[in-house]
Amino acid sequence: MNTMNTLLQKIENAKDLDFGDIFGKSIELFKKVWVQGLVMLLLTMVLMIPIYLITFLPMMAIGFIDPEAMQQGQEPNWALLIPFYLITIVFSFFAMIIAFGLKSAFYRICKIKDLNEAGSDDYFYFFKKPYLGKTIKLAAMTFGISLIATLLCVLPIFYVMVPIALINVIYAFNPDLTASDIVKIGFKLGNKKWLITFGLLIISSILAQLVGMIMCFIGVFVTASFAYLPAYFVYKESVGFNETSAIEEIGTTVE
Repeated sequence: MNTMNTLLQKIENAKDLDFGDIFGKSIELFKKVWVQGLVMLLLTMVLMIPIYLITFLPMMAIGFIDPEAMQQGQEPNWALLIPFYLITIVFSFFAMIIAFGLKSAFYRICKIKDLNEAGSDDYFYFFKKPYLGKTIKLAAMTFGISLIATLLCVLPIFYVMVPIALINVIYAFNPDLTASDIVKIGFKLGNKKWLITFGLLIISSILAQLVGMIMCFIGVFVTASFAYLPAYFVYKESVGFNETSAIEEIGTTVE
């Protein structure tokens, strides 16, 4: 039985998850990986600075070229605004690639710390040659799914946020699978454990923000990664780690 079918069967036969158990385990793991989570977030921000600059420079240029185009009540100059919107979409996609790759690497680090395995904190693991193409492809697929859900208004966004969160985890531990298979497994696990995963994601996000604000503004950066940890345990408790879902070493051929 291939890896794809094995994972689908494990998800189908997955045990019921306990909200309190996963939440408690997430807190314990956070104590081990909060530094790595902070580094991941800071790296994401630093790598996105050039993207934001390139995105907003055209808007500043429009303001200089045609100041009336930025004023309310004025007829928009579409010859200037359309290129700006296109540039914004393109660079938003690049930003998503950065966030997707770093978040997947963070989950890999979480497993190392959680199971006390030997391994380095390689934040750029999924930007290296064997995986870069697949990272870009998965970022594009999740970007497209998110965009479609947004266009369909509010409810689809709440639905797809669970599978999208799990796609990162599945990719982190099964990079040998094709991008389409990873997305399929993400939706399979998301559908199977949607309610508890949604609840964990919402509660952990709110808690991370509240605790971060109590610690003043910089505290938000320290606690932000806590919101990612429940998805890790949803995968671990539903699928687990073994030889079929272990991370392949660099140099393995990726489809």
